[in-house]
Amino acid sequence: MAGLTQRQRGQLDDEGYVVVADVLDRERDIPPLIEEYAQVLDSIARRFVAEGTIAATYQELAFCDRLVRIGAESRRSLSGHFDISLPQTGVRIDTPIHLGPAVFALLTNPRLLDVVESVIGPEIYANPVQHVRMKLPARVLTVGSSGGLNARIPWHHDNGVALPEADEATILTIWMPLTEATVENGCLQVIPRSHLGDLAQHCPRPRGAEIPVRLIDTAAAVPLPMCPGSVLLMHQRTTHSSLDNLSADQVRISFDLRYQPIGQPTGRPAFPDFVARSAAHPESVLRDAEAWARLWLNARERLAALDNPAFNRWKAGVGACA
Repeated sequence: MAGLTQRQRGQLDDEGYVVVADVLDRERDIPPLIEEYAQVLDSIARRFVAEGTIAATYQELAFCDRLVRIGAESRRSLSGHFDISLPQTGVRIDTPIHLGPAVFALLTNPRLLDVVESVIGPEIYANPVQHVRMKLPARVLTVGSSGGLNARIPWHHDNGVALPEADEATILTIWMPLTEATVENGCLQVIPRSHLGDLAQHCPRPRGAEIPVRLIDTAAAVPLPMCPGSVLLMHQRTTHSSLDNLSADQVRISFDLRYQPIGQPTGRPAFPDFVARSAAHPESVLRDAEAWARLWLNARERLAALDNPAFNRWKAGVGACA
């Protein structure tokens, strides 16, 4: 992968987003991720059976079908067990997080970093605000019972969920589906050219922050159905959200990752960043998946010892949040 074409880079600059096809190899790069998450789900299923939460492990089912079945039967939040970051507040020593080698291989995928380099240059930090989303059908669970597994991601800027220290940093968002992302099962939608304005007022919510919908020109929203292997690049102030998963039985799995030039503040200083690529100092590049995992486990231990640390910059009852 040689990076963005001139036309693609122009769209990113002018519109605030661009979709690039075939960045990942869907036959080589995606199956190891699904298999790694299948192992996580198997561990959850066995524990739930032992607790009497579900009747069986359902190991005969394919991953997505199994996830829907266990989610529906357990009525339990599973999202943290799959995620690759920690929550914004309330971190405990046993807060779940997944730090497997297949995920690290994705974060450092050379074709993906070629695309990133074509935007921000060859000195690349992996920003720690990174997530996997497994969006279950909305019918499966009641509101609030599933955490991030079926929740609609509200309108926001990625800049808006980071601390003010990162307002002037150049942070590139990479969003990618591991399964087909459709309008029916909850693909992303963006507001073109919204990145040309200032950072919008956000209001705090339990899992982050959101722009009040009355401040959004929702008629201008553009849904972005995407195939596995494609990636969406977004400016840090591009207004975006996800649609609900209104399908009967589909799971929309996606990653949202962020990269920036080395040395710039990440907006989440308590979480570990790492050097993903460096032409100037190749010896500084992190190449060890176990070392990456230790960074996060050490951060979890530090945060668990603090008194409910929080990283949300917004206050309830102020401005548009009143």
